[in-house]
Amino acid sequence: MRRRGTLLGVLALGCAVLLGFVVTSAQPATAEVRLPLTNRLPLTNSFPVGFTTGFLLGSQPPAGANDWSCKPPARHPRPVVLVHGTFENMNDNWGAAAPLLVDNGYCVFALNYGGSSPYAPGQGTGPIADSAAQLATFIDRVLAATGASTVDIVGHSQGGMMPRYYIKHLGGARKISKLVALNPSNHGTTIAGLTELGRRIGTLDPTNSLLGIPCQSCVEQEVGSPFITALNSGGETVPGISYTVITTKADEVVTPYSSAFLAPAANVTNLTVQDQCRLSNPDHLGTPYDPVALTDVLNALDPAHPGPVPCRLSILPIAGLL
Repeated sequence: MRRRGTLLGVLALGCAVLLGFVVTSAQPATAEVRLPLTNRLPLTNSFPVGFTTGFLLGSQPPAGANDWSCKPPARHPRPVVLVHGTFENMNDNWGAAAPLLVDNGYCVFALNYGGSSPYAPGQGTGPIADSAAQLATFIDRVLAATGASTVDIVGHSQGGMMPRYYIKHLGGARKISKLVALNPSNHGTTIAGLTELGRRIGTLDPTNSLLGIPCQSCVEQEVGSPFITALNSGGETVPGISYTVITTKADEVVTPYSSAFLAPAANVTNLTVQDQCRLSNPDHLGTPYDPVALTDVLNALDPAHPGPVPCRLSILPIAGLL
């Protein structure tokens, strides 16, 4: 019975991860935010397109990213580093954000981390502390190439939470000015309640033993895990860094969705897509392609020049960009 429960737990957990791909494919979000009229790069307008075109080419940076000759302009003096989520990669995660940011005048860089190799399509599965060390090395390279003193980070899911380990333990507090996090697993996830179910029926520990083999970061991102507990102990933020969290009530991966929020503080802004536009309803994987979320990213990076948040049905293929 215990072995059967373990296998059922693993299957259920896998279904929860794949659910994000299925739901997003059924309800694509169209990127619809203001862009310059010239020098526009190809912009992927939905996660299904981004996944289809980018997942198997995960070692290639998204359009506009990783131009190592880029020098930040006066208006945007800090390079932006894009940090993907679990099982994703820099190409399929940032098909909208990378070209959007480049066309808005930013030097943009993206990396793969936490994979079995830099070329594996599914990244972000290794121990989170090791991934944070890879991020630290990459940021040092960005700073050296651009001549900037700090960077801004835009991260999704694990990529919105993992930089906090870098800030807290690896010297990142001196090298980051802004952390903009989409659907971050800041307080862990119940994986749509599966972790609580596993605890009640006694399958969580053996399930984790199996799950930890292909995906150590999955186990570390569970609500109440030793990693999450230690990360949030002693304060969730540090002075001198601006934190913005952007999430969606339709998140089926980081659950409950409110677990993404950081504790209220003067340097913390917590945003929900539906509170800004009831017509926009992206799920976990669709948020980095959602027009409301993308506008929030632009406004968080450049609060002195905020743009209006668009509010149209995000599931419609609207060609015009604000």
